[in-house]
Amino acid sequence: MSRAEDSGRPVLTGDYRNFGELLLSAGQEFGQREALVSGDQRLSYAQWARSAQGMVALLRERGVQPGDRVAIILPSSADYAICSAAVLLMGAVASGINTRLGPREMQAIFAKSSPRLAITEDGFVLPDAGMSIQQLLRRELAAAYDRSDARLDVAAVAPDAPACIVWTSGTTGLPKGAWFDHHNLKAAVSTAGVMVAAYDRCLIPLPFAHAGYMAKQWQQVAFGVTYVLTPPVWSASDMLRIMVEERITAAFGVPTQWAKLLELPELATADLSALRFCGISTAPAPPELVEALTRTLGCPMIVRYAMTESPSISGTRFGDAPEILFRTVGRPQQGIELQIVDSDGKPLPQGNVGRIRVRGSVVMRGYWNDPEATARVLTPDGWLISDDIGRLDDSGNLILMGRLSDMYIRGGYKVYPLEVEKMLEEHPSVSRAAIVGKAAPIIGEIGVAFIVPADPAVPPNADELRQWCRERLADYKTPDAFEFVPVLPVTPMLKVDKKALRARLADPERMPG
Repeated sequence: MSRAEDSGRPVLTGDYRNFGELLLSAGQEFGQREALVSGDQRLSYAQWARSAQGMVALLRERGVQPGDRVAIILPSSADYAICSAAVLLMGAVASGINTRLGPREMQAIFAKSSPRLAITEDGFVLPDAGMSIQQLLRRELAAAYDRSDARLDVAAVAPDAPACIVWTSGTTGLPKGAWFDHHNLKAAVSTAGVMVAAYDRCLIPLPFAHAGYMAKQWQQVAFGVTYVLTPPVWSASDMLRIMVEERITAAFGVPTQWAKLLELPELATADLSALRFCGISTAPAPPELVEALTRTLGCPMIVRYAMTESPSISGTRFGDAPEILFRTVGRPQQGIELQIVDSDGKPLPQGNVGRIRVRGSVVMRGYWNDPEATARVLTPDGWLISDDIGRLDDSGNLILMGRLSDMYIRGGYKVYPLEVEKMLEEHPSVSRAAIVGKAAPIIGEIGVAFIVPADPAVPPNADELRQWCRERLADYKTPDAFEFVPVLPVTPMLKVDKKALRARLADPERMPG
């Protein structure tokens, strides 16, 4: 069996009730095997388990009890991993907060979750949330890691006890907290498929506050995976160096990063024989880029689709054609049910465009302390109703059309921007495209396309792009206006921030470029 196919088989398969039992077992089973690499720092599984137990003693001294929320406001690091594990070990709830969020968003998160304690960088000032929140500084953590006086009753933590809260990026309002119990975390193992193999070494660019880490902690430990963090400031040369030196087996990046990697002369002689696959994240990659990558790197590419509320949904398979990777997000992962439904929640025939809903054991239990929002998205029989719009092709691959909130109606016709954005990004002179609707008299709304040129010195013109769209799509889908920008704004989770683009339409001074 090839290295690419040897996946989906965890190393630790015992009947663990909770994450704490799993981690303590991993500390003994894996010992000095690396769990995390960040620059010069290397954290073994034994150190991770031991340090998390020491951290429990400090948390108890600060008054944290089972069920309490602990806000972790740290960058991706060994400290973050240890703190999160310690919170889960003692039966409290880890609330990961992206360090890029602003005071207003953090205030809303604190108001929803009422944390007992916030773990932060030295000198970090907590926003006024109208409540007393203890603060534990990063410089205080190291001394706790060697403590051996933690009183642990790991078996007392029930499988359905809340484990972590993952906060949405707030693109359509203030963040909502998707919460997961220990059973949710365990379920991620069965949905992993080709994404994870035993003892993988993964180059991970996601912030740890993301569901891709918080809701996948059990998956990492069960497979004995090593996470290798990318440097804070990304460069193609650093990425290649780390892939070679750390014998990376699974690497993830956005299309622009992969394109820059291909430009490096040293790539021709780099030893990437350990690579099992490469993943494309946040944006679709043109077929020609996929073909060049698979040929040059000598490994398959895959695309995954997930969301905060369901960290596993669908994905492409090894061997799928580049066109499938560009135009679809693959088929449902193992253990995931997926449907396309109409506005009344009734399933639509294959090929019809509708709202995406999913069901599976990895789906969140609800939004923390928000029963109304939970009731809007979770049905009594377990379906998660997303705001994403899509359709299934003849092979069962999911084609994303965009978000319900992004859709606009031009002259009575619904336009889903993602479909048009992908078409524009096939143009050789376009690097990125994002489209938002703008109110217009008589016609209702028009589409405004923000374009990042592939070569800023030779940008395409608007008429050229209009013709490109008209030759490939229905005429009403062609954007009415084009704005050329050096970059697109992104959210803390690195998604295109369409709220910022709409703000620019109202006030061009609000977004540079």
